[in-house]
Amino acid sequence: MLFLIVIFIGYMLGSIPSAVWVGKAVHGMDIREHGSKNAGATNTFRVFGNKSGTMVLMIDILKGYIAASIPLFLPHMYVGFKDEVLILQLIASFCAIIGHIFPIFAKFKGGKGVASTLGIIIAINPETAFICLGCFILVFAVWKYVSLGAIVASLLFPFVSYFFMLEDARIMIIFSIVISVIVLFSHRKNMQRLLRGEENKMNFLKRKA
Repeated sequence: MLFLIVIFIGYMLGSIPSAVWVGKAVHGMDIREHGSKNAGATNTFRVFGNKSGTMVLMIDILKGYIAASIPLFLPHMYVGFKDEVLILQLIASFCAIIGHIFPIFAKFKGGKGVASTLGIIIAINPETAFICLGCFILVFAVWKYVSLGAIVASLLFPFVSYFFMLEDARIMIIFSIVISVIVLFSHRKNMQRLLRGEENKMNFLKRKA
């Protein structure tokens, strides 16, 4: 029953389509009909500007963080069983990412899961999160491609996780590889555009027209 509860809550949290709701509530527009048509923070920044983009980014990070923290508030029977708690955290996290990419509240057309994944890693393994975030920022600062930063960070995720292993190292490494594959798969079109030199760069300092 606890597993089902964790799966349900994790998916429902991930399914909160912040980009879609913010776009409709603040701008009266569906983000999925503009820009790259992706319901994520990057497209929100590009289409609606920094204020709305920051709002969506923070919500997506927070929902991932909360999803990964759910098992920490389970009944006292799990106190002292760190491996079981970690497994439940990873299950909730995986469901949250799936919910973000395929949200039930937005006709299963969501974002790419990067911001929610960051929130999840901050909750479970903050050292790994900040190293991957640092790599993302470095890549973005040099090349100005958000997608390239996300791809590089996701590739590094399993390797960095290995050096900051938790109680059950094997399950954490498996989780990091699975999440890395999901993020890379969700960026497959971006990879094609990068190879063709057609990917759009991002400048957060540039004001929206």
